Amino acid sequence: MNSRVRVMLSRILEIVLLLALVLGQAQAAGTVLTVDMKGTITPASDDIVLAALERAEAVDARALMLLLDTPGGGLAETTEILRLIDESDIPVIGYVHPEGAVAWSAGTIILIGSDIAAMAPHTIIGSAQPVQFSPTGSTVPVNDSKTTNAIVAMIEEKARKHGRNTTAAREFVLSNLNLNADEAMKYRVVEHIAPTPEELLAQINGTSIKDATLITKDAKLEAFEPPLNLQFLKMLSDPTIAGLLMLIGLYSLIFGFSSPGMGAEVFGLIALAMGLIGLGFNVNIGAIFLILLGLGLILAELHSHTFGILAVAGLVCVIAGSILFVPTSFPEWYVPGSYQRSMALALILPSLILGLFMAFAIYKVAQARFAPMVIDVFEGEEAVAIDRLDPKGYVLFQGEYWLAEAEGTVEKGEKVIIMARGGGQLKVRAGPK
Repeated sequence: MNSRVRVMLSRILEIVLLLALVLGQAQAAGTVLTVDMKGTITPASDDIVLAALERAEAVDARALMLLLDTPGGGLAETTEILRLIDESDIPVIGYVHPEGAVAWSAGTIILIGSDIAAMAPHTIIGSAQPVQFSPTGSTVPVNDSKTTNAIVAMIEEKARKHGRNTTAAREFVLSNLNLNADEAMKYRVVEHIAPTPEELLAQINGTSIKDATLITKDAKLEAFEPPLNLQFLKMLSDPTIAGLLMLIGLYSLIFGFSSPGMGAEVFGLIALAMGLIGLGFNVNIGAIFLILLGLGLILAELHSHTFGILAVAGLVCVIAGSILFVPTSFPEWYVPGSYQRSMALALILPSLILGLFMAFAIYKVAQARFAPMVIDVFEGEEAVAIDRLDPKGYVLFQGEYWLAEAEGTVEKGEKVIIMARGGGQLKVRAGPK
């Protein structure tokens, strides 16, 4: 073998070894999948986490990072997410991000139940005391010890499992404890404070989780994009959007049935169906009854002489139904009182506006329906002859040309007085000179 061939083989071997080294380093670094958990925890959230875990397993990701910025949400969905975290072999990182984000109520429980808990600077966790909406519009703590104790036991056990502060975990629920990132780190509620996901990966490198050692220092962050159907479900399942869709659907149906042929009933059915899907078919029948009763009273006002009494009663029913319609009742929705009030306001105000609009629209429809025929207001009005009437010709009345028959002869340009209308023409006589 000549020297030239040996040199070529040596170079090829060097290139192969270099490629193997690069590939080995890339494989060692791997990928960390991130999931955006911004907004309310809804029926779509646990499906998104499941899909992300399946994707992480398929690409052999080093870990799954949940980017938490949430006021809370569904308790059933929260417990399902915790179950998915526990059963998966993929390490799950709970990370309250970005700066200024919060993880309240259900979000706090998810953070405590994650394999690794981290926060960005200037973020807040806590406010996990169960509250419910009262008939007066305020929020009051849930005093059902059975439910509260169950949540306390769950969050304490998750904290104990991951070596976190069980006392703080308990106080999140019992006394609405809130902690910023520094306090959470100090009291051993979280293990890391990092301003960016990249910095967090550098901090957790070498951590032993689920019988494995994380190698994340040079890992590549990959954002998980949920399938289109889950993105659509996530949008619909936002409690405010779903509630508004239900209200709009109901109003559209009533308006469509009162004025057929405008397509409002079709739009109402579509909006109602999407709202039902978003709420998971969990609908307050009493709220729907009150809203329908209120709209019925508004309709009745148009055919009576109660001087607005029925209309006022109808609007009261609509507002009361909207209050009951707010999807914030615990334990279905596990969010702080301030967020519940915001959701209530977001549904009650549009409901009031839509109710007033419905009342106005139906009133105008009834006004047009019961208005006197135009023929009744022709008599005695003035018109101008645009032809010589002898006895027939055309006159101009309110910008329109009418065939007219005159008593006697009327010259072009003279004024005439309308006496009657019949058979598509006017009966006129000569007007004042």
